[in-house]
Amino acid sequence: MTTLTIEDLAVMLLPGQAIAGLDLGTKTIGLAMSDLGRRFATPRPVIKRVKFTQDAQTLLAFAEKEKVAAFVIGLPMNMDGSTGPRVQATRAFVRSMADKTALPFVYWDERLSTVAAERALLEMDVSRAKRAERIDSAAASFILQGALDRLSALGRPAFPDLDS
Repeated sequence: MTTLTIEDLAVMLLPGQAIAGLDLGTKTIGLAMSDLGRRFATPRPVIKRVKFTQDAQTLLAFAEKEKVAAFVIGLPMNMDGSTGPRVQATRAFVRSMADKTALPFVYWDERLSTVAAERALLEMDVSRAKRAERIDSAAASFILQGALDRLSALGRPAFPDLDS
């Protein structure tokens, strides 16, 4: 397993490969998946965190089932651009995944992704209880969509023959 920049990921991805987005929390891991055309991010059910070994097994089973080519994981930077304990925990999680998978990880600045997800859920008139269940996957979807938009801007179509 390796960590890549979004630019390196754009070069590495083959046509039709999907990407998963992750929002790593202390109690849950929010999940999102791209479509095969890598245009849209869709939230998926969260993984309830137990301990690292089980979390990794669940995540990798999801990746295998969905044929994930790479993970984009939110990096919770402080608003001033500095790093804190959550950034360290996220990097430690990715380092620990190195022994478990060859799938690459891309760090993505997730500042305000949870705020954006909360707003979107409020606009959809989702109840407070349902928002609590869905917020992490909605945030993962915002993280992944940002990365997908960047991949698109880099000009690497997911299906070159169809995008011409």
